[in-house]
Order: sequence, then structure tokens, then C-alpha cells
Amino acid sequence: MSPRNLVFVHAHPDDEALLTAGTMARAASEGHRVVLIVATNGEAGLASATYAGDLGRVRRNELERSASALGVSRIVTLDYQDSGLLGEIPTGFCHQDVETVARRIAEVCTDEAADILVGYDAAGGYGHPDHVHVHRAVRTARGIVERPVRLFEATLPREPIARAARLAARSRLAPPAFDPTEFDQAWTPRSLITHRVDVRPVMDRKIASLRAHASQASADGTTRTLAVLTRLPRPLRSMLLGTEFYVEAAERTSATTSSTRLG
Repeated sequence: MSPRNLVFVHAHPDDEALLTAGTMARAASEGHRVVLIVATNGEAGLASATYAGDLGRVRRNELERSASALGVSRIVTLDYQDSGLLGEIPTGFCHQDVETVARRIAEVCTDEAADILVGYDAAGGYGHPDHVHVHRAVRTARGIVERPVRLFEATLPREPIARAARLAARSRLAPPAFDPTEFDQAWTPRSLITHRVDVRPVMDRKIASLRAHASQASADGTTRTLAVLTRLPRPLRSMLLGTEFYVEAAERTSATTSSTRLG
């Protein structure tokens, strides 16, 4: 396969590690050029008091370590303000003009002669407003770029996550305010997922990427997803982290799922 240029767009530092790290590492190891665009520095993210005061700078440094572990050729930070978990920061990324953001993404795609562009599904995964805005901006950017670009949207299969949320609620493992029905519309139904990428061959790189984001592995009084993932025993790593999921943004005549290198 001839080398391809892949541009991945994420909302915050650590999103690349959680959703597409294995795909990025595998693409880089196979000789493709991988470019990472990150919309914000994640300064409104949850973190322990240890990181208070300059979280944005800390997370930018963590992003660079993660990208290095994955073999990323170029990082582009758009430097928008993190909107907060509910979009409560009025000057945050999710409140920015989508066309303006899209043009900045399109410019990178043009500079890199991108063959493949990767964003988020329509739900923004679990619905974070910055993730939803990435979805909109990347969709718009694809329409601006003059060269043909295949668009893939990172996601997870909805059904097992919704089942896990209901189980957590019934077993009282979740906080009292936890509403499992929120996950009924999160991510993507399994039948609509078009591509699965086997990332087990680069699992060590994916784990290194996750561990690079140390500030997001702890928050005073809470357990963070990233901390749990980095401590998984090796057999569970392959089971839970060994496949990454995408929907290709194109007209589909069937719900057939294929294995691919996103190329």
C-alpha cells in the first residue's frame, strides 16, 4: 500500500489516547504520515489539586509525550478554550463559529495533502459539547477541502456501553445522580459501524499514550476512566482496547462491517 496522509481531529489532549491511539500508532508504524489536530488544551478538565493553576500547559506537554509514543509526525493545536463538561464556559470551543473552525482544519488537510480525515460520530461519543462541535467542524471541513478526502468518525459500539451503564446503576457502583439512560443515545449502534481496526500489534504504544496523560488519571475523590484502563491486566487490555471503531461518512448501501487499515 502506498503511503497515505492521515489527519486526526480531537477536542482535548487525551482524547487521541482514548479513541484512536492504536490506529494512529499502527498507521505510523506502517509508513503513513499521521497528523494530529487538537482543538483545546483541556484546561477545564478534571484533575487533582496537584495540577491546579496551569493545567492547560501540563496537558499540552502530556499531548506531546503521547504523540511521540504514537509516532505522530505533526501536532497542530487550535488553542480554543476548553468549554467545560457541559459547555458552561461561554468563550469555549463549542461556542465558536463552526465555519471558522472548519476552515482551519481544512487548511491543515490541504497543507498535508490529506487522504484520510478522522473526526467524531454525530453523538460526540458520550455527548461532550466540544466533541459534538468537532463532529460538526470536521464534517464541514471535508466539504471545503478541494481534494478527495475519506472521512472516518471515531466511535464505540453503543449497545455494550449502554448495558454496562444500566448494570452499574443497578449494582450501585455509580454515583447517585448517575442516569444510565443518557447512554442510550451515546456512541453508535453496532450495526452502523463500518470499520474495525485491530490495534493489538501496537498495544504497548497505545498504553504509553494513555499513561502520558497523567493529569487525567486522577481527580480528588473520583476514579477516572484513564486510570482504570492503564491498570488493566494484559488479557483484558486486548479484550477492551484491542479494537478501535469507525463509521465512514459516506452513503452506505448496507451495514456490512469490514476490517481495514483505514486506507
